[in-house]
Amino acid sequence: NSVLDPIKQETDHTGEIANSHTMQQNDASSSTVSAQRGGVLRKQSEEKEDSVMDRLLVVVILAFICVIAFASRLTSVLRFESVIHEFDPYFNFRSTKTMVEQGFYGFLNWFDESSWYPLGRIVGGTLYPGLIWTSGLLHYILNALSFTINVRNVCVFMAPLMSANTALASYFLVREMKDNSAGLLAAIFVAIVPGYMQRSVAGSYDNEGVAIFALIFCFFLWVRSVRTGSMMWATLCSLSYFYMVSSWGGYVFITNIIPLHAGMIIFLGKYTNRLYVAYNVWYAMGTLLAMQIPFIGLNPIRASEHLASHAMFIGMQLYVFALYLNKLLKLRAFVKRFDWQRTVRALVVGTVVLLGVLLLVMYALRNRSPWGGRLYSLFDPTYAKKHIPIIASVSEHQPTAWTSYFFDMHGLILLFPVGVVYCFHRGTDETHFAALFGITSMYFSSVMTRMVLVLAPACCVLGALAISDLLHSFIIPFRHHDELVEHVRAKREAQAERKAAKAAKRASAPSTPSSSSARSNGKSSSSKQRDDKEPARVSAEICLIVTAVVLLFLCSYVYHCTWAAREMYSNPSVIMQSNDRFGNRIIIDDFRNAYYWIRQNTPEDAKIMSWWDYGYQLAAMANRTTLVDNNTWNNTHIAQVGKAFASNEKQAYEIVQKLHADYVLVWFGSVLGYSGDDIAKFLWMVRIAGSVDPTVKEKDYLSPQGAYVVSDQAPRKFLRSLMYKLCYYRWSSIQFSQWQEKGMDRVRSSVIGDKNIRLKYFEEAYTSENWLVRIYRVVHPDDCALPDRSTVSGPPDYINYQGKSLVRKMPIKEI
Repeated sequence: NSVLDPIKQETDHTGEIANSHTMQQNDASSSTVSAQRGGVLRKQSEEKEDSVMDRLLVVVILAFICVIAFASRLTSVLRFESVIHEFDPYFNFRSTKTMVEQGFYGFLNWFDESSWYPLGRIVGGTLYPGLIWTSGLLHYILNALSFTINVRNVCVFMAPLMSANTALASYFLVREMKDNSAGLLAAIFVAIVPGYMQRSVAGSYDNEGVAIFALIFCFFLWVRSVRTGSMMWATLCSLSYFYMVSSWGGYVFITNIIPLHAGMIIFLGKYTNRLYVAYNVWYAMGTLLAMQIPFIGLNPIRASEHLASHAMFIGMQLYVFALYLNKLLKLRAFVKRFDWQRTVRALVVGTVVLLGVLLLVMYALRNRSPWGGRLYSLFDPTYAKKHIPIIASVSEHQPTAWTSYFFDMHGLILLFPVGVVYCFHRGTDETHFAALFGITSMYFSSVMTRMVLVLAPACCVLGALAISDLLHSFIIPFRHHDELVEHVRAKREAQAERKAAKAAKRASAPSTPSSSSARSNGKSSSSKQRDDKEPARVSAEICLIVTAVVLLFLCSYVYHCTWAAREMYSNPSVIMQSNDRFGNRIIIDDFRNAYYWIRQNTPEDAKIMSWWDYGYQLAAMANRTTLVDNNTWNNTHIAQVGKAFASNEKQAYEIVQKLHADYVLVWFGSVLGYSGDDIAKFLWMVRIAGSVDPTVKEKDYLSPQGAYVVSDQAPRKFLRSLMYKLCYYRWSSIQFSQWQEKGMDRVRSSVIGDKNIRLKYFEEAYTSENWLVRIYRVVHPDDCALPDRSTVSGPPDYINYQGKSLVRKMPIKEI
């Protein structure tokens, strides 16, 4: 014991020391772990704060973009007043007022007796009600919240408000394809792009104002539903599609591009169950919801425009059934494991389902209506001019000029192919959809100017993807240039050390020369491949140059867009402006004055005959019955009006009597040089009339050289036509300067051919201050007190509502 005690004590002491060292190590390790945990927590909190700050920054930027989108469209209101633009918006404004006054069901059952006399029009079942519903709901909400606002102001500011929503929808769409930065670029591009702004300025109360938002938002929901395979997103996509169907006839674009995208995914071999869920939910719900719109009815199952969606639905079911059979046939030990009963049952059920689908398709095709004239024109630009001239007469249905692309999209049209290449290079379902969106909209816009409205957001999406990728490729290397260089050097040194270690190992290990040489050759080739794949590092100077060029492009884009919004798209068609020789602004308000004169000086049951372009404005501002308007649903009725204008005075009077018209209105722009008057539209009146009555031929109104002129070279039939007489009546007494001959047409730059125009069956009732609008009263047979018009060269001196003579004989200086 005496010998062992010192050893035990030393052992105990050693153990205590070891325990103390162990405790110290544990304390150190625990402190290290706690320090590491604290560092991780701090890093996570910092990252969380950074993410919160990033999200807040994105929200602030989006708010500014929405403000810019709204404010940049208010120039017309600031420059003139809160007024509706163009022609179609006046009908939408009148319909919105009716719905607010009569209610939702009263609007659906509204029969308008003051249009298309004597036929009338069932308004609730012959229009897309989405715009009217949106404005009526917004008006109801604002008034419920005690914000008293007029219906007209809601209509005027509806398009700028929806443009802000379109910018947000573009952000969400592009964010699904790339990231936040690309989404923000797309939002600012869409907010100010001229191609979209032309139909979304304040006062442009047309269907496209809300339809483009519905289009982009539906695309975002479709891309999200394909990516996630969620029935919720697919259902929301169907609801957005329903809103688009209720807003604009361009919903057919969605109806066909979504099946094309689904087919593209299957063709590329990227089919998943997520696509199956997304497409089938959209197809089923979207088709059923679309049929709830009275104007659409059963078109989703009868019209040829929806054939692609049906074909894709049937094809997808067959494709999935084929995948199921292929999975069964690829089982190992097929004969032993094959379940004959299950296979026979599946074949029977599949055959029954296929036969049922085919029967439904055959039944749907039994009464299938052909494509509309506008859709035929998208594939054959000459179709409308040959067969349906009333469609070809609309300027927005003409092919697009190349200069219009640069004006409406600026530099984005140059980035369009770059964005398409990027989308195919990235190779995701989302970017494939963006490329398909851009290519189809580019084609359709080339054959119809109106489709530039759809191309504009597509160019914004592709341009944002291209610029975002370009900036990411150059700004990130510029900001982290030193770190990247150090990382590349460290990587190369590590590779060199690994190569040296492997070479020493191969030298020490016995191996055959051939194998070692083969391995060395393989390694060297692989290392060469890796060296070839090593990304090239650009200098900071190149990064700065590229970034400066991109910023210069963005600044020029913003400048062009703001200039176009201010000077080109903020002038309402009912109000024009000019400048005198001193630079003072002159407001030309002939159109509204003429409509006001009709409202105040004609009977309430008076019928106005004019060309169909002015029907909506006459009904809304003059509150009088019209024979034809911009709905153009009855080509025969419009042809009768065109024939009346193309006939001589006596024949025209007989047609006017049959149509029960009391007044005739024409537009005449020779005083101001306004080129959009009725003389410029006259040949289209002849063509439309000739499409119904073969006796009306265009060549009878052309000169012997085949030219359309108003001088003495014009044919006699044109000089005696009602349109020629109503426009140039008393024009021979007008002389603009002492060096010009009397009767000079400033638009056509020629002297009129007939200077002795007299009217027998029509009398001049009103001519606006600048001769833009001329109104004639029809002389009815019971007007016995009227003198013989053939002996009267000038109109009687009636008094208008301003106390001035109806026909203002303007002195030369004032003209």
